Amino acid sequence: QVQLVESGGGLVQAGGSLRLSCAPSARVFSYDAMGWYRQGNGKARDLVAAITRGGRTNYADSVKGRFTISRDDAKNTMYLQMNSLKPEDTGVYYCNIDRSIGPDYWGQGTQVTVSS
Repeated sequence: QVQLVESGGGLVQAGGSLRLSCAPSARVFSYDAMGWYRQGNGKARDLVAAITRGGRTNYADSVKGRFTISRDDAKNTMYLQMNSLKPEDTGVYYCNIDRSIGPDYWGQGTQVTVSS
């Protein structure tokens, strides 16, 4: 079973920046996309950003122009650079691998709190 290890969450003031990292415990060769999801208090877990195996990216409208998803294949790590953070960005951020076959892999989540 592959574990996804997230890091980089924390407390930041509005307007600040954070960078999240996601490193699988083993290389995943067969997948369609990797992404970041966010779950606020009492809310559903929603897609924030995703990057396909081919490198195509897509973002939730609420984060376009502020967040950047990237992947370093040499380091087997995915990142989410978050700039101009807003209080509404607060939530638990989960790393996801959308596998070609079989259930998705999920990380344990990392808390991001943006104070006003």
